[in-house]
Amino acid sequence: MLSYTPVPAAVPRCRRRASRLVAEWGYPELADDTALLVSELATNALLHGGVRGRLFRLRLALTASALRIEVTDARADRLPDTRTPLDADCYGRGLLIVAELADHWGVEHRTVGKTVFAELSLRRPGSTPPAPR
Repeated sequence: MLSYTPVPAAVPRCRRRASRLVAEWGYPELADDTALLVSELATNALLHGGVRGRLFRLRLALTASALRIEVTDARADRLPDTRTPLDADCYGRGLLIVAELADHWGVEHRTVGKTVFAELSLRRPGSTPPAPR
């Protein structure tokens, strides 16, 4: 788990570290999707979950069947929700991207704050790839 100061420069750092780590773990085919998911979740933590003086955290975990990406911030009162942005809107598509890329995503409440997570199914060599999303 890594903690980041909620400043814009933290988002590309999160993205690069996560992408590199997933490739090092032996799943380079998930690196790009991981980078995009981390970018969207970290940006949401920065824009909507920030509390002055509090860090946000990124955690990656491998299970037997999935890569789990978690971003934890201090704002439990601002829960993420997908919305339908207008064509002219500059914002509001991040969770739509997360919902499209991730096999599963959601929010877990914490004593202080919340954790937003996304999971990518792991494909084993020789296994049948998952059906298109």
